[in-house]
Amino acid sequence: MISLREARTDAELEAWIGVRRALLPNESGGTVELLRAQARPERLLLLAELDGRLAGTGLADRSDVGDRFAVKPRVLPWARRRGVGAALLHTLTGHAERFGVEAVVTDLEEPEARGFGERFGFREIDRQVEQVKTLGREEPPPLPPGVEVVTIDERPELLRAAYPLACEGYADLALDGPASISLESWLREEATLPAGSFVALEGGEVVGYSGLMRHDNEGVAEDGLTVVRRDRRRRGLALALKRMELAWAAAGGYREVVTWTQQGNHAMRHLNELLGYEYRDVSVTMLAPLPLP
Repeated sequence: MISLREARTDAELEAWIGVRRALLPNESGGTVELLRAQARPERLLLLAELDGRLAGTGLADRSDVGDRFAVKPRVLPWARRRGVGAALLHTLTGHAERFGVEAVVTDLEEPEARGFGERFGFREIDRQVEQVKTLGREEPPPLPPGVEVVTIDERPELLRAAYPLACEGYADLALDGPASISLESWLREEATLPAGSFVALEGGEVVGYSGLMRHDNEGVAEDGLTVVRRDRRRRGLALALKRMELAWAAAGGYREVVTWTQQGNHAMRHLNELLGYEYRDVSVTMLAPLPLP
């Protein structure tokens, strides 16, 4: 018998995180505290049990891109092809429909999940690639003339000051719709390694930003957003900021830095390649109209 329930208690949220970590060992699973901070009416976290045993999880939340919801049913290998994924998906999309959206998206991290998605009308609209930098001897770079760089740790107020520039950067991402990241989410989820997150100033104005974030896996950090003001690009500032991140991480004993980059973001992918990042995983974004068949 399949049963679904909302993850509410600390133990239930830990179980939800545990499934994500089991299925995506290279990814950061998050924390109970973060999940609680992200709570809102649109957001739904589910646990699925099959014959009384934890079998999978589900997530539904308003997407950062376009007027749609993101849904993520995940099923442990032992419980697949027994109806758990379909039960999760229909419950998640039913939740999304209550908010009046006409489409849902999902990210497929496992190639064998594609057929499951296509059965319910999902089609591919984008891909993201994971790039990984193995750290060695990383030297801090010279800066363009007239540019001062400080860390978020040194001046925490600059994270808020960098938000308008971040919005400019999100608008430039190679997505199929406009991205919208709230100030609240930006302040909570960016620069969680503030000493390794850098803001570039010129004449006292924020002209560049590159953030570094905590990761669950020991010795691993994750790139946040890297963005340079449009009128200050092509001066090597983005490269310099990323190199400062890598130098800080290497000096702090980290062994690798990971990042996800959109398929169409050729400039950032090329920049990462110059810095020695290598490709590892691929995530396929698929979209389906509501209601599902």
